[in-house]
Amino acid sequence: MNRAALLMCALVPFAAGAAAFSISAPVGLTRTDLQRHDLSIEGREAIQTRVDFAPGAVAPWHSHPGEELVYVPEGTLEFQLEGEQPVTLKAGDVLFVPAGKVHMARNPGATRGVELATYVVEKGKPLLVRASGQDH
Repeated sequence: MNRAALLMCALVPFAAGAAAFSISAPVGLTRTDLQRHDLSIEGREAIQTRVDFAPGAVAPWHSHPGEELVYVPEGTLEFQLEGEQPVTLKAGDVLFVPAGKVHMARNPGATRGVELATYVVEKGKPLLVRASGQDH
């Protein structure tokens, strides 16, 4: 069996349960929740999600109740953490978003951009908290 087939076999069981913890996404974003597991750290869980950004799509300002580890496997994405300059990530680049840090992401390119997000978050809290009333 080739690598792609093995990967698909590994992901199929997670896809069935993905809807159970799906988050509605803004227009132009497609979220595919891949897996969710309790951690050995009490009260924490890991969630892994693929986010596809259409050209020009924006994930508006938001935060998470834990850390986010970003990997860009495809395309170009721009991330901005509150109080910092935007950074542009290309395929193969990574970014760390500290717990509770308000941030946004967008696809400035003409082709699809993809983010593989791994969250280490407090169990039982909403994964995503949209920022409101803040001047960014």
